[in-house]
Amino acid sequence: MAPNPYLPFKAEIISVTRQTDIDWTYRLACDLNPRWGQFAEVSIPGVGECPISISDFGDGYIEMTIRRVGKVTDVIHQLDQADHLFIRGPYGQGFPVPDFYGHHLVIAAGGTGLAPVKSIINHFYRHPERLNRLDLLAGFKSPADILFKEELANWAKLFNVLVTVDKKNSENTAIDCKEGLITKFVPELEIPQLAEARVIIVGPPVMMKFTAQEFLKRGVAEENIWVSFERKMCCGIGKCGHCKIDNTYVCLEGPVFNYTRAKNLLD
Repeated sequence: MAPNPYLPFKAEIISVTRQTDIDWTYRLACDLNPRWGQFAEVSIPGVGECPISISDFGDGYIEMTIRRVGKVTDVIHQLDQADHLFIRGPYGQGFPVPDFYGHHLVIAAGGTGLAPVKSIINHFYRHPERLNRLDLLAGFKSPADILFKEELANWAKLFNVLVTVDKKNSENTAIDCKEGLITKFVPELEIPQLAEARVIIVGPPVMMKFTAQEFLKRGVAEENIWVSFERKMCCGIGKCGHCKIDNTYVCLEGPVFNYTRAKNLLD
């Protein structure tokens, strides 16, 4: 008998890191071997299940940055180290990271869109020789919403990291940030060789749309841009149809798409 694809396994919480008031990163003990940009279904028996991007992974663990936005995540935020979550996956198509080797990689992430690409940045932080250059544009609503402050500071030691907020306030933040949307700063990016540029954009749909347009104005080819859709991927295996855009099952064929295809997916 084939294994039940809906059957989750129990994973112990190794640690909980509070990124913001509502975004907490959970490190879970498990032997999953995901690809960059994949997601998993996270559940609490008797409460419900939700899709969450895998924000990082390593030997014997995965990490997920979970925003408290509803019934399931409210309960997850009540859990602590040594408690358990139920996991199934990983699911979907990830980023073709080896294809970026030797190129100039630009990552533009809006809000929690930084989570699905965190593992990619960490990969190149450990192996900077595999890229010619990496630029990171990370945009947030306010200083209080900035994720991965410690990692951003470390990444800035090796890469060009620009953190933006929609509006600065009087709040003191350890991260130096500029005011404005990511799209404001794309024209200022130094891209010495357009043919060598590879671009990843992750964030809200409207952010991805207009950020992609800015890169296209700069002359980056459509086939060198990738985006990741964050939709309601309920089953993760192309059965329920909640994530469909026209005839495309985002949970199976995405959430990562090359822009040549993504531009035709009307969300």
